[in-house]
Amino acid sequence: MNPPASGASPTVRVSASEERAVIENVLIAAGAVATDAAVQAEMLVEGDLRGHASHGVRRLPVLVERLRAGLIVSGVDAEHEWTAPGALAVDGRRGFGPVVARKAVDMVLDRARTQGIALASIRNSGHVGMLAPYVESMGAAGCIGIASTISEALVHPWGGIRAMVGTNPLGIGVPTGGEPLVLDMSTGAVSMGKIIDHAARGEAIPLGWAVDSDGRQTTDAAAAVSGAISPFGGAKGYALGIALEALVALLSGSSLGTDVMGTLDTVHPPTKGDVFIAISVEALGLQPRLPAIAAYLDVVRGSGRAAEDGGVPAVSVPGDRARQVRERHLREGVPISAELWQRILMLERGSA
Repeated sequence: MNPPASGASPTVRVSASEERAVIENVLIAAGAVATDAAVQAEMLVEGDLRGHASHGVRRLPVLVERLRAGLIVSGVDAEHEWTAPGALAVDGRRGFGPVVARKAVDMVLDRARTQGIALASIRNSGHVGMLAPYVESMGAAGCIGIASTISEALVHPWGGIRAMVGTNPLGIGVPTGGEPLVLDMSTGAVSMGKIIDHAARGEAIPLGWAVDSDGRQTTDAAAAVSGAISPFGGAKGYALGIALEALVALLSGSSLGTDVMGTLDTVHPPTKGDVFIAISVEALGLQPRLPAIAAYLDVVRGSGRAAEDGGVPAVSVPGDRARQVRERHLREGVPISAELWQRILMLERGSA
């Protein structure tokens, strides 16, 4: 672990291996079996490596509390039922989200190779983390990967004031013959984790991120926490978010809207749902088309940057930036709030 330089922001840089080991130790001490702890730790580290701290180690204290309260059950085997040749229904039995999801993804990848396409719908399972690692692994395995999950109601409808829709991310991984194209985007303007981080630091948030409890746009992060996140892209983001909510709930049998609980809190069982879809390029005879996809993405990357680029260093396609950030963090260490890291180390020592 490297301390911050004098005058730098209060962060420390932690190697991915150290972060992973500490997280595993904390989870095992809280009651997780070692194999579950390793999978969950890997997903949290991936969030931090890719520059998405809201899905990184900052989630560990809540996971620990949920584990101790029996809201996450470690060592349990999820129930799997093929309800149709290409449709897998999964009851996670309150298992760790990444543990349940990884197994389901492996099963649909295998089925897609013979069936062409297969989907898994998951209920009664913990927070899965970022969608990017799942769809990226499907893309690397020669399948188009599509994924979505429902969150607690955090986003207000377009023209509304109350949080009624989840941030409901969409993940897509497309094989290219090389690095897959990887999309992982929330349908909210921002994650609640980022707003909470701003509130903790006493910093204002950009206008357009959220509204207060009266439905007024606000730059006050604390007011936004008690209000609602705005949908990205206005009416279009809201429409996409609510469509994903309906789709995932229909397929998985999860709850909807304000009845979705159990990923942010420490008192409710999980009632959200997840969906993962794999489409085999080989089974559908699509391999000859991969070079054209790769060539097109390279043309886009080389298409020229705007004069007023807003700080964008180069034209990229989905997945490029996250890979670059990940490589840098592997070299230099993951930047983590010094206060948060001390809290995590206290958990490891059993003093928190």
